[in-house]
Amino acid sequence: MNVLGIAAYYHDAAAALVYDGQIVAAAQEERFTRKKHDSNFPIHAVRYCLHEGRLAPHELDAVIFYEKPFLKFERILETYFAFAPKGYTSFAKGIPVWIKDKLFQKRMIIDNLSTLDGTISWKDKLLFSEHHLSHAASAFYPSPFTSAAILTADGVGEWATTSLAVGQGRDICIIKEIHFPHSLGLLYSAFTYYTGFKVNSGEYKVMGLAPYGEPKYVHRIKDHLIDIKNDGSFRLNIEYFDYATGLRMTNERFHHLFGGPPRQPESPLTQREMDLAASIQAVTEEVMLKLARSIRQETGERHLCLAGGVALNCVTNGKLLRTGIFDDLWIQPAAGDAGGAVGAALAAYHLWAQRPRAVNGADSMHGAYLGPAYSQQEIEERLTACGARYETLSDEALLDACARRLAEGLALGWHQGRMEFGPRALGNRSILGDPRSPTMQKILNLKVKYRESFRPFAPAVLREDVADWFELDHDSPYMLLVADVRKDHRMAMTDEQQKLFGIDKLNVPRSSIPAVTHVDYSARIQTVHRETNPRFYALLSRFKQLTGCPVLVNTSFNIRGEPIVESPEDAFRCFMGTELDALAIGNCFLEKRDQNSDLKQKYTTAFEPD
Repeated sequence: MNVLGIAAYYHDAAAALVYDGQIVAAAQEERFTRKKHDSNFPIHAVRYCLHEGRLAPHELDAVIFYEKPFLKFERILETYFAFAPKGYTSFAKGIPVWIKDKLFQKRMIIDNLSTLDGTISWKDKLLFSEHHLSHAASAFYPSPFTSAAILTADGVGEWATTSLAVGQGRDICIIKEIHFPHSLGLLYSAFTYYTGFKVNSGEYKVMGLAPYGEPKYVHRIKDHLIDIKNDGSFRLNIEYFDYATGLRMTNERFHHLFGGPPRQPESPLTQREMDLAASIQAVTEEVMLKLARSIRQETGERHLCLAGGVALNCVTNGKLLRTGIFDDLWIQPAAGDAGGAVGAALAAYHLWAQRPRAVNGADSMHGAYLGPAYSQQEIEERLTACGARYETLSDEALLDACARRLAEGLALGWHQGRMEFGPRALGNRSILGDPRSPTMQKILNLKVKYRESFRPFAPAVLREDVADWFELDHDSPYMLLVADVRKDHRMAMTDEQQKLFGIDKLNVPRSSIPAVTHVDYSARIQTVHRETNPRFYALLSRFKQLTGCPVLVNTSFNIRGEPIVESPEDAFRCFMGTELDALAIGNCFLEKRDQNSDLKQKYTTAFEPD
């Protein structure tokens, strides 16, 4: 049975193909259109999925959309009526769009599918899941667990913002929900907006900023904004927010509570923003840990699966793992809306078609390597057409050349195999560097990624070596767990350095791998496994042979505001528009010094900052 899952029309549109319960392909539309968080119907991603599955459109048995548009429209209407006359301006702007376009999403979906084949009766194949069911399915079905509790948390779907479910075999049963406007995801997004970052884009920046601050606003948040019960359920005081019916996330009452208007985007960060970030991060952790404890008590399940945008908060995930509330966790790597395409397709297969689920003790996301790959011949043809100057090396020679450049402190673009699905580059569309370099973090942020200097980088580490370098001995293949660098690799700070506050801590070396050690000694860890990514594993192993260090800096292959590169052409453009030193695409090896200088690009203005 072939099932196509689709997520679209809000942000991070994506498509996924499931064949007989196995995920064959999945990709976000942004990777093809080069428009970050592209929300349009994912026609390019759909075409890729069909190509990867070697399917003609008529061979699809079902197409399923990840949520129910009419339920979402019902929620929007009821919210406006409940808050009337407040929100009229937003109502006047938003409702015509819904009536013109979004209310008729079924027709829009069918029209877009008809561009693939206009002879097919697509309405007979089209199904609709519910938003949080899609998230729950994306969390449970690919997990290695035969039964588990499932916690999903995000901004909002149709009505639900947080849901608790239990998965057993092929079945998922949703037990409890928290409904809009009470939303942990929207609370975090309100602080994202207030600290000057983009909603649905900058939440991870708030998480990265938090260690620079002190959680001094926690009591103020809990006294005025959120009422947290012992079981983790919560209610927000909507009088402080504008997201229900307005055009902003926060209102004047919120601004007065925290001492002033929101920070203007791109303006200098102050200690206030750092303290606010630390505070909302602490509140988020409290809610999620309380929810987890109550879920364990209520369901008796020993395993927990997580999805929804809040599940991308890897600091919270790391603390949840360390509490031992559950024996094990599994987190959907594309936990946001894009992953809803995978979840919807799996829900159609197991719940609608009632097909059985096979569990073999490993997750079925295939390391999240579910996107396009290019043959060596295709790579060479495309690079030649770009005017690139490259050398084609054997596998061994390529690994040796790349490892040596990295050991010399150079920045390397690494484009290999199938593209990753989800927001993280996991060693196939990555920029790599030497974590031992005290300047690598600054170089990559300012001269390669062209992004804010405070942002940390993640370590990729050989799975068998992770416990020797970090306070973690657990698989973390999707970069969704944070743990501290081991004490024997840390550097003690002087008394003078201990007195530093906020961003002043940035340039103080804190460990033997300073480029991946955050100011609180933490790191967002990716464990690399021979079984799922043999080439990246081999590169790390060669780097370890040269340096004794089994760790590399791993960040996504893009600049700020740009989607992660998809094709060899994307990679070459980024290479020529940044201060990357070398590039490996397949077995082609390129060095910047060898390239035609006429091909250099002014890349920093090519994309709108995220």
